[in-house]
Amino acid sequence: MATHTKLTGRDRELIAAWITEGLSNKAMARRLGRDPTTIGRERSRNQAGYGWYEPLHAERRAKERAHRTYTAKHPLKDEKRYAYVLEKLRCGWSPEQIAGRLKRKHPYDPTWWICHETIYQFYYHPDWYHLGWWQYLRRGQTKRRKRKGRKVHRIRIPDRVSIHERPTVINQRTEFGHWEGDSVEGKGHRSGIHVTYERVTSLICIEPLTAITAAATLAAQLRVYQGLPKAARRSVTLDNGREQVRHTGLRVLGMATYFTDPYRAWQKGGVENANLWIRYYFPKGTDFATIAPMDLRAVEEELNGRPRKRLQFQTPQEVFTEYLRGCDRK
Repeated sequence: MATHTKLTGRDRELIAAWITEGLSNKAMARRLGRDPTTIGRERSRNQAGYGWYEPLHAERRAKERAHRTYTAKHPLKDEKRYAYVLEKLRCGWSPEQIAGRLKRKHPYDPTWWICHETIYQFYYHPDWYHLGWWQYLRRGQTKRRKRKGRKVHRIRIPDRVSIHERPTVINQRTEFGHWEGDSVEGKGHRSGIHVTYERVTSLICIEPLTAITAAATLAAQLRVYQGLPKAARRSVTLDNGREQVRHTGLRVLGMATYFTDPYRAWQKGGVENANLWIRYYFPKGTDFATIAPMDLRAVEEELNGRPRKRLQFQTPQEVFTEYLRGCDRK
């Protein structure tokens, strides 16, 4: 059986030639592997004046018709949907996050359900490319580049516990209160930020570092964890950087610490992914000494306010708050 595909410009040239030869619609359809009704419809819809079929004219008519249909049916031609999607794109949401949140927000109104691929196509469609929606994409490059992580200085970390000794409940993300941590260096390797990521809720915390040192890192970690209930601060997984040598200071909070294998950043993929998002706001070479704490907090709130697919398109802040309430009831 012939597959349903659109006629091409070359197909139309052949049809015009075969009409001149006197072939029937059925014969032309057999040669093209199409249904005879496809040929009949093509001739009636796209013929020029006086019943004459001309391939260039037919191709132009077909494209104009497809454009009118696409424009009329496209969900983003609706002003309310367009405004919502554009607002969230400007806030840094991905098309998948927008699509998932719309379905969650309007569960009984399918007119609001937009496929994330539809939003991506709208980015690059020739008729709307001039709107510049592509500038809100997380990455500007068209090809995926090899990631280069922060250089980690390997030193001996006292009381180091390998990630391979980490309990199953942490690996499976079935227990709340287990974190990942990492430091992001700024310009000149002087100042930076310490980023923490809760593995169940995907909540991100960003703390300023006046220096990439063990003392400054521990102080930042304590600022994040000491205000949380014990059930919300069970453990943290770190890399082998020299700024982690004072990790045992977290034991005063009852927290266990685990360490990834050397040069295996993917073993704490949650915080590594968070770092990529943060780099969207603070590109490589940023001098974090010039960034006000309130600006870091604004980015933190924005990231935690985005819906996540793995959270059924709830936001990390929403889910984290639910878990905290559960801690209070215990």
